[in-house]
Amino acid sequence: MTTMPLKSASRIVVKIGSALVASGMTAQQDWLDALARDVAALRARGQEVLIVSSGAIALGRGFLGAEKPRKLADKQAAAAFGQPLLMAAMAQAFRAVDLHVAQSLLTLEDTENRRRWLNARATLDVLLEAGAVPIVNENDTIATDEIRYGDNDRLAARVAQMVSADVLVLLSDIDGLYTADPRKNPNATHIPVLREITEDHDEMAGDPNADAGVGSGGMATKIAAARIAWQAGCATVITLGKRDRPLMSIEEGAKATWLLPPLTPATARKIWLQGHLTPEGTFWIDAGAVKALERGASLLPVGLKRVEGHFDRGAAVAIKGMDGHVIAKGVTAYASGDAARIAGMQSEDVEAELGHSGRPALIHRDDMVQET
Repeated sequence: MTTMPLKSASRIVVKIGSALVASGMTAQQDWLDALARDVAALRARGQEVLIVSSGAIALGRGFLGAEKPRKLADKQAAAAFGQPLLMAAMAQAFRAVDLHVAQSLLTLEDTENRRRWLNARATLDVLLEAGAVPIVNENDTIATDEIRYGDNDRLAARVAQMVSADVLVLLSDIDGLYTADPRKNPNATHIPVLREITEDHDEMAGDPNADAGVGSGGMATKIAAARIAWQAGCATVITLGKRDRPLMSIEEGAKATWLLPPLTPATARKIWLQGHLTPEGTFWIDAGAVKALERGASLLPVGLKRVEGHFDRGAAVAIKGMDGHVIAKGVTAYASGDAARIAGMQSEDVEAELGHSGRPALIHRDDMVQET
């Protein structure tokens, strides 16, 4: 059984569904405690973990009545009741293993708008650097039907894409993808590894599980999420969540379906950047910065000579040497006005000039592609 992607991953996103988190209005505390112990074991060997957790609506819906909320406003109200309960249960579980949790609520626009995407990614990076376990959920209280993920499988895939995760773990009510629904077809065959995702696999996944008592989606949304992660170079594993140690059980060879992409997250991101960046302006840099970029370094303010164009933070810019040759292009961490103000400065002087610390680099090397 394939287990190495999890053991070797530097950054892991774990998605857990409502049925694993909640039983009525009560959190499944014993299961969350076991999950926290698994995460602590991963953290102890240097791996970073983010959790995308459903459950807020499930925990809060009892305040509105016994039925599963159907209207958007009712779901939003249930989420408002349930989110504090969810975070309290998470905090209790991780406190027992000496880890802190940090809440991060995202909307669809946070992963579709470049500036908000950069802000969200930077925040999650800071939380991980501070030693926290980010607990991510959709901001259900403000999302609308037109601008929402709709299920946390897709949200988890977008988070994995955002933070360049190596592995996305989708903990489900089934131990992976089968050739048909095994609950309906006894002849269905389990698929342990996929190295491509086709329309045939979409058909195997079936329709979204809209009739579930809690949660939403089903195998169809997990395959859709795996496809998003795949394009970002992130491996996905789909497996049964209702185990005492769900993450450790993967390493011990528990039945699961692995979807393994041909590219790494870093390579996939470079390819995406190469094909999608249309420069809105230009950074002109000195010879020292040109050499640094050719060695794979980030672009720092000290190497910037002048700024051309008017653009916001998160825009694509061309990077040119003073001879006019295009060295690279990338996504800028500064708007044109601020970039011009700090041109030529040492990074430690940026805060005094702008009144806030800003980012260490004008363009981080992960947000840059070299021109050939």
